[in-house]
Amino acid sequence: MMWAIEIEDLTVAYQQRPVLWDIDAAIPVGQMTAVVGPNGAGKSTLLKAVLGIVRPVAGRIHVLGKPFQPRERRVAYVPQRAELDWDFPATVFDVALMGTYGRLGWLRRPGKTERALAQAALERVGLAELANHPIGQLSGGQQQRVLLARALAQEADIYLLDEPFQGVDAPTEAALLDVLHWLKAQGKTIVIVHHDLSTVAEYFDWVVLLNVQCIACGPIREAFTPENLRRTYGGRTVVAAEEPRAF
Repeated sequence: MMWAIEIEDLTVAYQQRPVLWDIDAAIPVGQMTAVVGPNGAGKSTLLKAVLGIVRPVAGRIHVLGKPFQPRERRVAYVPQRAELDWDFPATVFDVALMGTYGRLGWLRRPGKTERALAQAALERVGLAELANHPIGQLSGGQQQRVLLARALAQEADIYLLDEPFQGVDAPTEAALLDVLHWLKAQGKTIVIVHHDLSTVAEYFDWVVLLNVQCIACGPIREAFTPENLRRTYGGRTVVAAEEPRAF
């Protein structure tokens, strides 16, 4: 099996308090992977460690066989909506176009090719008609879709998404899933921090169960089990692992 992300002996600490401890995990190429765990488990930190946004105390991370490099175009990141300033004076098209900046040098401005990529990304997420709207006028679901459009315009190989389904309605979740399934069909790797245990078996191929330590990592049928869920959530979870359904 080919690995998109390989993590070995990873430890991350904030002010000397371990947030991730001695993590070993591997995520395969071309699959949809859920990162699941309770609040404070280190799920968002794991994505940020892969991206180099936070510096580990120990361990190594390889992305597509080599250490991740800053401004690496092959990995796109969709942060939580709450992390962004939606009052910033930008249009929907401006945000999508930002996804192309990594392909440009310091002195180059986006040209015809980059603008076409941004437009195609907005069409893919269903926001083409809102291209000239200020981002401050978007609903929560539209905000999530424009962030995904920005990632699509990057034309990456790996997509890391932090809670993309949090706080969106059912139609928006379905629309986001359609785009993510389309990416998977193109051979892309998708890694999602996910909170809804009832949809893990339906949406994903692979799972990382995390609570500061990596409790389990593997295919849904092997890793997403009631016993591993109990170990991850300390017995607090009431949702049992189910057999995955085909899509």
